[in-house]
Parts: sequence; structure tokens; C-alpha cells
Amino acid sequence: VQLVESGGGLVQAGASLRLSCAASGHILSTYTMGWFRQAPGKEREFVALVTWTGTRTHYADSVVGRFTISRGNAKNMVYLQMNKLKPEDTAVYYCATDADWTIFAIDIDYWGQGTQVTVSL
Repeated sequence: VQLVESGGGLVQAGASLRLSCAASGHILSTYTMGWFRQAPGKEREFVALVTWTGTRTHYADSVVGRFTISRGNAKNMVYLQMNKLKPEDTAVYYCATDADWTIFAIDIDYWGQGTQVTVSL
């Protein structure tokens, strides 16, 4: 399984960014897709999850109402629309996939290489 993220960058607080992740390889239709992030000196943390069908989503409390995870028409794509960005959203954002519905990074089977998101004041 390969996951390739894109769309990170440097923005000012209040701005928006859209991250994309393209998945390839042997991914079953039951696999969950998600986004995690890791800020310098901190643990990798859960951001958002979506089922392969796109019918169920789950968000970290810190991003509810600002971030939206979605699947593309091509089911191998997953997106993270990030609005009203804050400096505390600054982190490397990782795309992830796993056979289970899990918010724990330690349980994730597959990771992308990460994309940097930096939010300035």
C-alpha cells in the first residue's frame, strides 16, 4: 500500500488549505482512511477518519467545525479541507489507512510520507 499526500504549505491564520492523499496498492473496500498530524516535540495525533465508502466520519475535538474529511469520486482519494486555520494547527500531516476504525496512531498499518502545514499569525 502506498499513500502520497500533497497540498501542504504556509498560510496565515484564518486561511484555508486542502490536503489530498492518493492511495494505491492492495486496499480492501473495508479499509478506513484518515489524517493524523505531528507537531514538533509532540506525539502524532488523530485528526479525522472516514470509511472507505465515505458514509461515516469522525473528527478530533480540536478540528470539529473547521476541518472536513471526504473521499473522492475515485475511491482511492481522500481529502482534508481545512478552514479557519490556527497557528496551533501547524504540523506535519500524515495520510493513513488501516483495516480497523481506529484513532490511535500506534494501531495504524500504513502511512504516507507527510506534508508540512504551517500557519502563521
